Amino acid sequence: MAGKQANARGLYDMLGNVWEWCLDGRRDYAEGLEIDPQGTTAAGAERVVRGGSWSDEARNCRCACRSQYDPGNRDYALGFRPSRVQV
Repeated sequence: MAGKQANARGLYDMLGNVWEWCLDGRRDYAEGLEIDPQGTTAAGAERVVRGGSWSDEARNCRCACRSQYDPGNRDYALGFRPSRVQV
């Protein structure tokens, strides 16, 4: 059951359960405005995780909080959220 309003993509309650894997790889952020920048997606490159988990401090449970892990990393606080786009 959705406890909050949907985001721009129609998804609900996205933060705080587990760190969520992202498609883009680790990268440094530029100082200026960037629209949908992506890091490397090469095989084996570190991937970004976002959002914090139930085992983190509250300040880490937000989408602006990010870290990175080796794609082979397994952890009880790491996960993913499958989503489907309606056409």
